[in-house]
Amino acid sequence: MASVAQQDVSPVFFEDTSVAFASKSDSQLRKTYWLFALMNQAWLVNLGTFFIKLALRLRLPIKNLIRSTIFEQFCGGETIADCESVIATLGKSEVGTILDYSVEGEDNEASFEETTAELVHTIHKAARSRHIPFTVFKVTGIGSAELLEKVQRKAELTTPEQEAYERVRERVDRLCSQAHSLGVRIFIDAEESWIQDVIDELAYAMMKKYNTKQALVYNTYQFYRHETLDAYKNAYLKAREKGYFLGGKLVRGAYMEKERIRARENEYRNPIHATKEATDQDFNAAIDFSLDHIDTISFCLGTHNEYSSQYCTQKMRKMGIAENDPRIWFAQLLGMSDNISYNMAKAHYNVAKYVPYGPIDAVMPYLFRRAEENKSISGQTSREFLLVKREMERRGVGTV
Repeated sequence: MASVAQQDVSPVFFEDTSVAFASKSDSQLRKTYWLFALMNQAWLVNLGTFFIKLALRLRLPIKNLIRSTIFEQFCGGETIADCESVIATLGKSEVGTILDYSVEGEDNEASFEETTAELVHTIHKAARSRHIPFTVFKVTGIGSAELLEKVQRKAELTTPEQEAYERVRERVDRLCSQAHSLGVRIFIDAEESWIQDVIDELAYAMMKKYNTKQALVYNTYQFYRHETLDAYKNAYLKAREKGYFLGGKLVRGAYMEKERIRARENEYRNPIHATKEATDQDFNAAIDFSLDHIDTISFCLGTHNEYSSQYCTQKMRKMGIAENDPRIWFAQLLGMSDNISYNMAKAHYNVAKYVPYGPIDAVMPYLFRRAEENKSISGQTSREFLLVKREMERRGVGTV
């Protein structure tokens, strides 16, 4: 597969930092430089994470500092209205926005209902804006993870638990029904393997109900799991058999350490590929499969991987598929991989950024994960930092 990608040179040049950071002023670029410079120090990230958690717990006045640094880099705001400027800025470069309500709230029915109501607002916002191509939700945001795990284990549910699960199903349907009635695409995010089967069942029920004319409901497939490629192919066969379109968001995965630890503690086979190369191979094979069945599958590559992005564009060109074919999208997180997002958008591919939002306290777990991802490995600086540094050098902008 690697030889295929090496035979052609893609028209998308990911190294063009002038395009990647065109929307940033010199002062904004300098601020980004220092933020990534700090996050490249593993000890500093660990220390900062500890003190931020402590300060928030003690209700110390540090929210303004968080808001003007890491929150500003990776989040759109605390409310949908706060995200307007980010949506507009991305839209000027023909990069779409995926509003991601990233609150990891309390595990109770009132919180689940509040989250569902907020998600409905994102769907209505998307329906009114040409710059919001997708909406998204996590099932654990609208239902108990513990309950989902029990359902997946096929354990006997108490009457209150059965009623709670029916409410989860109703909330999922409420969101997908709203999306369908307004013609809005909606992602159902992937989660841990011990609840993923039940999430899949909910997703396929929604596809069967709402994807009869086009793919509006998308399930998410994590290809760092060794059974996912077969599951994706089987989902296609099921869609063909039942007469609906398959929507797939293809990602590598986000729960690797949790999966490994749980598998070891419970003495079952680790569901994660043994090597990154195996994950990459399955991910790129899924690109092939999706494009080969594009009449039935609509998909979004949620990836920061330059190779896979290039690989998809090359096969699209070979197959004569237009860059802006509405069935094919690429997505990255806000504040990361701007070299991919903006250069692909300039080349007329469909691109969107995940834009997390929510109250600062509630989105801190998300921000801690972003900081963790950007820590240096054995003293190496991150790709993000190097790209920003290169653009500053191109512009002749100093660090102070």
